Amino acid sequence: MTTWANMNLQDSASPIMEQLIYFHDHALMIIIMILMVVSYMMIAMVFNKYINRFLLEGQMIELAWTIAPAVILIFIAVPSLRLLYLMDEINTPTVTLKTIGHQWYWSYEYSDFAKVEFDSYMIPQDEMDHSMFRLLDVDNRAVLPMNTFIRIIVTAADVLHSWTIPSLGVKADATPGRLNQVSFLINRPGVLYGQCSEICGANHSFMPIVIESISTNGFINWILKMN
Repeated sequence: MTTWANMNLQDSASPIMEQLIYFHDHALMIIIMILMVVSYMMIAMVFNKYINRFLLEGQMIELAWTIAPAVILIFIAVPSLRLLYLMDEINTPTVTLKTIGHQWYWSYEYSDFAKVEFDSYMIPQDEMDHSMFRLLDVDNRAVLPMNTFIRIIVTAADVLHSWTIPSLGVKADATPGRLNQVSFLINRPGVLYGQCSEICGANHSFMPIVIESISTNGFINWILKMN
């Protein structure tokens, strides 16, 4: 999860988020180089005293400043498209979790198992202890195994919601009457936090998402307890 005064992206918990961070850094370096060149040219134009009143055209410079942006765009577009298709890739899922957005809580259904479903509400501030995070912790966490392909099916029961876990690089709109699907793999154990990312009413800020990533054996034991 993000921490106080953190200006960077959250630490990744999935291969997709690692790739998103790499692409962010790649694009940022290109932007910084463009900024440096443009800044140098602007400063040079302001401060130099060179005048050429016979200069009417400059075909080479016009050719350069037409081709250079096209090349830069290719360097951004190719990794971007690669990542776009990578994020849309659906591997054979081992576990499917159905997520239903309500005003203002989430419901989870483990459809691979016999009737494992529950609601997940934010813990009110007056019921929290010192180990909990304000506005982020819930009474029932969604438990998922790590190093396993997970499919999330997202929908809503009332209005638009958005199921978002930044450290997994996952964001899916929850739309009434429609099923959206995303897949990911969690590559480390831990507790991952997210929030609804679509304005959905008065308590939009108070429907957090918490995923607990555990080992496969621990997940099987948890499912057996839930049954």
